[in-house]
Amino acid sequence: MGFVIFLLVVVAAVVAYRMRVQIAAKLLGQPESRVRRRLK
Repeated sequence: MGFVIFLLVVVAAVVAYRMRVQIAAKLLGQPESRVRRRLK
Protein backbone atom coordinates (compact mmCIF):
# COMPACT_ATOMS: atom_id res chain seq x y z
CA MET A 1 0.00 0.00 0.00
CA GLY A 2 2.85 2.37 0.81
CA PHE A 3 4.35 1.82 -2.65
CA VAL A 4 1.06 2.82 -4.32
CA ILE A 5 0.94 6.07 -2.33
CA PHE A 6 4.58 6.77 -3.19
CA LEU A 7 3.85 6.14 -6.87
CA LEU A 8 0.86 8.52 -6.78
CA VAL A 9 2.99 11.24 -5.18
CA VAL A 10 5.69 10.83 -7.85
CA VAL A 11 3.13 10.96 -10.68
CA ALA A 12 1.49 14.06 -9.15
CA ALA A 13 4.90 15.76 -8.86
CA VAL A 14 5.75 15.04 -12.51
CA VAL A 15 2.36 16.35 -13.70
CA ALA A 16 2.71 19.48 -11.55
CA TYR A 17 6.22 20.09 -12.93
CA ARG A 18 5.06 19.72 -16.54
CA MET A 19 2.06 22.01 -15.94
CA ARG A 20 3.92 24.51 -13.72
CA VAL A 21 3.27 27.43 -16.05
CA GLN A 22 -0.49 26.83 -16.20
CA ILE A 23 -0.72 26.22 -12.44
CA ALA A 24 1.35 29.31 -11.59
CA ALA A 25 -0.69 31.44 -14.01
CA LYS A 26 -3.95 30.36 -12.35
CA LEU A 27 -2.61 30.90 -8.83
CA LEU A 28 -1.12 34.30 -9.63
CA GLY A 29 -3.89 35.47 -11.94
CA GLN A 30 -1.33 36.36 -14.61
CA PRO A 31 -1.22 35.44 -18.31
CA GLU A 32 0.72 32.27 -19.13
CA SER A 33 3.13 34.14 -21.40
CA ARG A 34 4.15 36.44 -18.54
CA VAL A 35 4.65 33.52 -16.12
CA ARG A 36 6.64 31.60 -18.76
CA ARG A 37 9.03 34.55 -19.19
CA ARG A 38 9.53 34.84 -15.42
CA LEU A 39 10.29 31.12 -14.99
CA LYS A 40 13.06 31.08 -17.61
